[in-house]
Amino acid sequence: MTCDDRYDRRDLGLLLLRLGTGGVLAAHGTQKLFGWFGGHGLEGTGAFMESVGYAPGKASATASGLAETGGGALLALGLATPAAGAAAAGAMAGAAAVHAPNGFFNAEGGYEYAATLGLAAAGLAVTGPGRLSLDHALGHVLDRGWMVPAALAGTAAVTALVVGARNRRLRKRQQGTQDPLFEE
Repeated sequence: MTCDDRYDRRDLGLLLLRLGTGGVLAAHGTQKLFGWFGGHGLEGTGAFMESVGYAPGKASATASGLAETGGGALLALGLATPAAGAAAAGAMAGAAAVHAPNGFFNAEGGYEYAATLGLAAAGLAVTGPGRLSLDHALGHVLDRGWMVPAALAGTAAVTALVVGARNRRLRKRQQGTQDPLFEE
């Protein structure tokens, strides 16, 4: 095996990972934005987002739909990979927060699926898109080394604020409600 063969395999592997992860994220986001693929569109998704503590619901649905659709499409293309991966990872962190009370496994409604997509997106942001990408074709003008920590740190800060605000809203909703002490 020559050095070029190894890099060709690596680039092909990154392309497959980008296409798969980015494609799933983009499809998932279009469910929120447009109601495609059996989704509920902005109205239905907005109502759901509001019910799980993300307010305002329609704005939250728009933000998460854009992060998933845009981040996923850009990941698939290998364009602006640090920002694309960070945006998608942030959206998946917000989704994981909703599913966390159900445990890890997706079969139980847990955060397994969101965590997997988020980690794959973050991994691509860190690793880069490989040579079979628009970033490579454009000379990596949107994929500089400094962009990786900047995009991930910025997204982490915003995600922490959004999820923190959601958690405060949920706690406030639950204040004043108490389970009965005795069954009737």
